Amino acid sequence: MESYLENLNENQHLAVTTSSVYVRIIAGAGSGKTRVLTTRIAYLIDKFQVEANRIVAITFTNKAANEMKKRVEKMLESCDGKPHISTIHSFCVTILRQDITYLKYPRNFTIIDNDDQKTILKEAYKKYDIDVKALSYGTVLDYIANNKGAGIDYQRAKDRAGNFGNEKLKALIYEYYVQRQTELFALDFDDLLLFTLALFQKNEKVLKKWQRKFSVVLVDEFQDIDHVQYDIIKLLVGTDNALYVVGDPDQTIYTWRGADVNIIMNLEKVYPKLETITLTTNYRSSASILNAANNLIANNKYRYPKDLVAVSKEIHDIVYYGAIDEENESLWIAGTIKDLVIRKKIKHEEIAVLYRANYLSRSVEKALVNMQIPYIIYGGISFYNRQEIKDVLCYLRLLISEDDLALKRIINVPRRKVGSKTLDSIEIKAREENKTMFAIIKQYPDNFSGQVGKNIRDFVALITAMQQQLDSSDLLSIAEQIISRSGYKDMLSESNEFERLENVKELLNDIADFSQSFPQSGLDEYLQIISLYTDREVNAQEDAVKLMTIHAAKGLEYEVVFVCGMNEGVFPSDRTLEEGIKGLEEERRLAYVAYTRAKKHLYLSDSKGHSYVLGKVKTTSRFVEEIGLEHLKMLGNIDYAYYNRAVEEGRVIKQEAKFNGPSTNWKVNDKVEHEVFHKGVVVKVQDGYIEIAFSFPHGIKKIIKDFPGMRKI
Repeated sequence: MESYLENLNENQHLAVTTSSVYVRIIAGAGSGKTRVLTTRIAYLIDKFQVEANRIVAITFTNKAANEMKKRVEKMLESCDGKPHISTIHSFCVTILRQDITYLKYPRNFTIIDNDDQKTILKEAYKKYDIDVKALSYGTVLDYIANNKGAGIDYQRAKDRAGNFGNEKLKALIYEYYVQRQTELFALDFDDLLLFTLALFQKNEKVLKKWQRKFSVVLVDEFQDIDHVQYDIIKLLVGTDNALYVVGDPDQTIYTWRGADVNIIMNLEKVYPKLETITLTTNYRSSASILNAANNLIANNKYRYPKDLVAVSKEIHDIVYYGAIDEENESLWIAGTIKDLVIRKKIKHEEIAVLYRANYLSRSVEKALVNMQIPYIIYGGISFYNRQEIKDVLCYLRLLISEDDLALKRIINVPRRKVGSKTLDSIEIKAREENKTMFAIIKQYPDNFSGQVGKNIRDFVALITAMQQQLDSSDLLSIAEQIISRSGYKDMLSESNEFERLENVKELLNDIADFSQSFPQSGLDEYLQIISLYTDREVNAQEDAVKLMTIHAAKGLEYEVVFVCGMNEGVFPSDRTLEEGIKGLEEERRLAYVAYTRAKKHLYLSDSKGHSYVLGKVKTTSRFVEEIGLEHLKMLGNIDYAYYNRAVEEGRVIKQEAKFNGPSTNWKVNDKVEHEVFHKGVVVKVQDGYIEIAFSFPHGIKKIIKDFPGMRKI
């Protein structure tokens, strides 16, 4: 049975066999933490004679729990009983099914999921006449969860909200939600933790029962726990049980949902006899990637010091590419992916493109579609299929086609109190006269009375005014006015829908790119081109590139990782920088997580130019320079301030080979063959890049002179 100890490295062996009662394992990325945790369970049973059913191991995803169960079962084929291995939510259900009656709830209480929660919200929205497009379910569910976690009941929430618009509505919905839960004897996922904590705190008999049931508590991903989870664990451990935690403070990236790096960092203050063992041998990434990641994270002051050491001695350049704009950044990413697939035979599914914020997928998606590279948005929605993007595009469609589908979608976005009966009457009239619904409300403005009538007339006036500007104003100005004058921008701002607002601003970047490429084209051409990037269908099992946020990539690994949008204000984000050092250090931990997802190849990229999301000209992220420029192969339109400073400080030797090789000597009227845009003609030559006129639907493009997928013909 001791074969399970074979092939452990020195520190892993120490972590598995320690006799300390309280143990903290600082497990760096790719250091085999799951193996250590499962082997520890086997060792407790085999060598320390701990009864299997007196061991509880807590993790945070069902996938991780199932993986741990399989490994332990394989190591303990002849063992009597089984340890309890589950997510913390599942563990709390086990406790509550037995003892929730002490809180005057039945044992057969209902557990409600996200869809059930939304069903309750729909009832509340109907009762209070709230439009979901004005106040999203996600926003309200976050509000309810945050208040519950902070111990704020709905009465206190109502008192705090006062008469402040959306805050008052959210507090009313919170009240309805909790009262409906009570009627149904229903608990949501947050309640599972909160009720368990209340049970332990209020009933000594129940607490002692569960403390006696288990003698060892093991916790995976300990850096991600919040204070409610921590309090449950501390109470379960009590004074007589053992505690064994595994985590990495350098990967604490969920403070926005309650995680607190101080919990793992200060554990010895609660358990003075704590033994700390650090795992630094990395079995995932190449030495060059780890050197870069170590350099980066060393800039954080509040951390447990460690440097990861690679088992793999492979050295691959970490490539940084500076693009002149987002389109060129995404074309470079797509072109590099195609080259890796063709030349190095790397499968699409072994490649991931990571970004700090969802809106950054827009340009990458377009480039992948153009190059016919299959991709999947992991844990998210394609840019042009997001609710807010569809809303704005429907406003723009209405200016051109006045179609009924567009009108139905946005007549009440923001809320204009146009009810279903009114819409039905408009639709019937439109069919009778063989006209569009917009033509009817424009032709018969006096058919609608009261506030609804005024709102409809204001809506017609807005659309008509914007239509009159189509020939005289540029497309970007029209889009900005529609978003602002319709109240859509204010609706998102007042609801604190920052991510959706970022997506809308990114759509303005898209429109600006289109106007630059097609200076003579208008709104109808833009909407026609956008249709090329919608309604994609990709099988989840297909060999496809994965696009995702860095948060979604936690725990995953890929042969090749691209991290795009490496711009100051994007990554690190402006919002987190407002939090000072604390916010910056979390952003740096997020970059550390991103870099260490890569096994062999890591590519970083950014773009220059104006960003409507940031409201300023973009500069390169500090997280590029902090990895050590000596580790980078720098290509494209580089911020030479970084490079020259590194040369002066002796960190790199000045080598022109660091950059792209000599460019083709381009001249105006040269004919070009481009791998994405096909044939074109050079219309302008500038330092570092050329402008080329391609045929529809591509238009005029700015392209780096030495872009590898382009040649003179």
